[in-house]
Amino acid sequence: MKTLPPADCAIKTTCPYCGVGCGILATRDEAGTVSVAGDPEHPANFGRLCSKGSALGETIDLDGRMLFPEIGGKCASWDQALDLVAGKFRDAIAEHGPDSVAFYVSGQILTEDYYVANKLMKGFIGSANIDTNSRLCMASSVAGHRRAFGSDTVPGSYEDLESTDLLVLVGSNLAWCHPVLYQRIVAAKEVRPGMKVVVVDPRRTMTADFADLHLAIAPDGDAALFAGLLAYLDKTDTIDHEYVTAHCNGFDEAVAAASALSPADVSAQTGLDGDELDAFYRLFAASEKSVTLYSQGVNQSSCGTDKVNAIINCHLATGRIGKPGMGPFSVTGQPNAMGGREVGGLANMLAGHMEIERADHREMVQRFWQSPVIAGQPGLKAVDLFEAVADGRIKALWIMATNPVDSLPDADRVEAAIKTCPFVVVSDVLRETDTVRHAHVALPSSAWGEKDGTVTNSERRISRQRRFLPLPGEVKPDWWQLAAVGKRMGYGLAFDYPDAAAIFREHAALSAFENNGTRDFDIGAYAGIDSREFDSLPPFQWPQAAGAQKEDTRFFANGNFYTEDRKARFVPVAPEVPRRVSGDWPLVLNSGRVRDHWHTMTRTGKSPRLSTHIAEPFAELHPEDALEIGVRDADLVRVSNPQGEIILRSLVSPRQRKGSVFVPMHWTDQFASAARVDTLVPGITDPISGQPASKNAGVRAERFGVKLYGFAVCVEKPILDKKTDYWAIARSRAGWRVEFAHGTEIEDIAGWATRLAGLDDSGDEDTAQRLAYHDARYGQHRIAWFDGARLLAAVFVSHGPVAVSRSWAAEQLASEHADAQARFRVVAGRPANDRPDPGAIVCSCFSVGVNDIADAVVRQGCTSVDAIGKRLKAGSNCGSCRAEIRGIIDEHRVLAAE
Repeated sequence: MKTLPPADCAIKTTCPYCGVGCGILATRDEAGTVSVAGDPEHPANFGRLCSKGSALGETIDLDGRMLFPEIGGKCASWDQALDLVAGKFRDAIAEHGPDSVAFYVSGQILTEDYYVANKLMKGFIGSANIDTNSRLCMASSVAGHRRAFGSDTVPGSYEDLESTDLLVLVGSNLAWCHPVLYQRIVAAKEVRPGMKVVVVDPRRTMTADFADLHLAIAPDGDAALFAGLLAYLDKTDTIDHEYVTAHCNGFDEAVAAASALSPADVSAQTGLDGDELDAFYRLFAASEKSVTLYSQGVNQSSCGTDKVNAIINCHLATGRIGKPGMGPFSVTGQPNAMGGREVGGLANMLAGHMEIERADHREMVQRFWQSPVIAGQPGLKAVDLFEAVADGRIKALWIMATNPVDSLPDADRVEAAIKTCPFVVVSDVLRETDTVRHAHVALPSSAWGEKDGTVTNSERRISRQRRFLPLPGEVKPDWWQLAAVGKRMGYGLAFDYPDAAAIFREHAALSAFENNGTRDFDIGAYAGIDSREFDSLPPFQWPQAAGAQKEDTRFFANGNFYTEDRKARFVPVAPEVPRRVSGDWPLVLNSGRVRDHWHTMTRTGKSPRLSTHIAEPFAELHPEDALEIGVRDADLVRVSNPQGEIILRSLVSPRQRKGSVFVPMHWTDQFASAARVDTLVPGITDPISGQPASKNAGVRAERFGVKLYGFAVCVEKPILDKKTDYWAIARSRAGWRVEFAHGTEIEDIAGWATRLAGLDDSGDEDTAQRLAYHDARYGQHRIAWFDGARLLAAVFVSHGPVAVSRSWAAEQLASEHADAQARFRVVAGRPANDRPDPGAIVCSCFSVGVNDIADAVVRQGCTSVDAIGKRLKAGSNCGSCRAEIRGIIDEHRVLAAE
């Protein structure tokens, strides 16, 4: 393992969050504290970072880390753990065959980890039962690309998003999910105001606030929208016949399928009226330089692949592909979803973008690896894989860097399946996740800052992730764990890698092996780099073939696709919107991300400031739907269907489409009592891609009856018993904050609050000074405990939602309370008049609240986002809060003018 860089040396590495792939400068001081800044030289972000990336330094502590291998929950040596893993997998294969074992990996691992996992499973075990959580975010894009292009190729680059005349964002809340890319586009639009932006999304997200046109499409209406567009382009003779004739097949069939849909059919399936459709179609037809960027709203669907091909059809038909400012563009959700695709991390792919269905590709990969076998057919995709775990076909399962108990559809069934699997290995960073708790063997993996290797972003740019922190305890990289098991299974030399650089060289060499321009993915130029060159490797876009001049960074402007005849294939799409709602389950459940959290919060949940924007799970409802079920803003809501139920805070908002409910995906059993949204998502998948339909499930929402609401701040983690019907916990700067609610009365409020604060068994209750206020008539109870000037805990209980300034109360854990007046303010739950309440945090980067911004508008005359930035700094860093700031300005501008 190579030595660490010296302290106070800025190390260039890559952000571990979304697929934008931002470059980061990480600096570790002598005390081990890490500061993070954007890399101004990285071509993905040019120095920008979002709120999550900016807070990375707050997520690298060792609290909760798994530091040693464990067998049955007890510490073990690496030799013991690896021998057991290799033995169990070897025994299962010997008794039940190679398809009785499986790997489930992640877009959070590095390309080198992915490569070794794929090689071990497909080339030496001889099964293709390796799939990834990237199946949940971009498999439909892969399938659509392969149907149209003959390869999984993203044709364009980020530059196209800035130089286009028309940007169509489909199923993508870019402002929250890919904030740096969003800021690049906003900046480009400010320079070129004539640039048009269309947002296609059932919700009016923050991304829609900068759009020229928002199409509030019905769930899964996208295929009909773009089929209708293709028919319109044909009818108005906006087709590039020269390009289609020279470079494409199947145009007539695709147009015939699209034209079979009448305008009335398109309107019915999309939920859009004729004027909206006409405005969009006219704009697209008139804008030669057009880009269609799409994300999870397209992919996470039972008809996701058809949606992708409906979009691609329109770009092929107009020849708007592979040229500056033109093309379909899939933006990935995870930092290394693309790297996983490059090495065959999906069950239906081989390494180097080769096809498992092709005998010549299988033979080529086997010959390159000199492996004893090669998988002969596609393996089980994610949902099917866990179905096989449930019914006993999978005897040994290795889960790496992902949390399927929370993230897969039908999550309760997935958890039950893992519980019954004869042997489960989990490689992870944290010791306590909803998945790790079911592991027979748990292996401690390196975290961001400790990893060394490469990742690939959404524009095919490969960047280095460099280690700048020591490996704590007995932590090991994921590739090392896999290679060590491979050796123990008898495959010695094939897995004898000294470092990540050696794996990258092999990966690059395979990409070029007998390629000669027949495959899109070729980075053969790097097949011979040594470890020192690997250390200094700058970001680059593929393809980079050996001995060739730097390739163009775009594909397909002049055809040359990767089908047998080198022509693109139009795919006929006959849309039919799947209907999931019924009389009993009348609302469409849509799941997704919030701005400042990531996946299942194993990383962002460690950062106090990332929880200040949204600290608890919520159900976003349209006002008319909320009125119909008797729910007000901030009530608790039970959302249910035949698979289960969850309890969430209500957010009543006209941004939500009527008939739908939006629930974020992040909250797990570690952070909330009952908020795992994938409990309610059925295991329905796209028949081609195998991607689950995570945005269209039928549910019912109803008001959850609450007798007592509560909020607490505690230095120590609160203790919540199973009788607490609802709770949601988050870190604060000096401790914890928790929302809770009870469906029944609590007889001994003081005793219950003491136990929640963790004071009854610690002895602190005897020594701490308690200050309390009780009003039995209104059910209000406020209790605070102090140790000298230090606040230990404060608990607030009421019959209605507790009127307490949350952010202010959480900050009191880090403040001095030397006098009685300061302590009484804690019990009152509000600051002094000379210390205004900032309100709910809007800007996480600088902890600026809604009240701060409103005051700047009304009292200080700040009537633009830039003016707010100059006054308060809000919106001046990552920019992902700028749309919210704009909304607050608009809301208070009338008051400012009076």
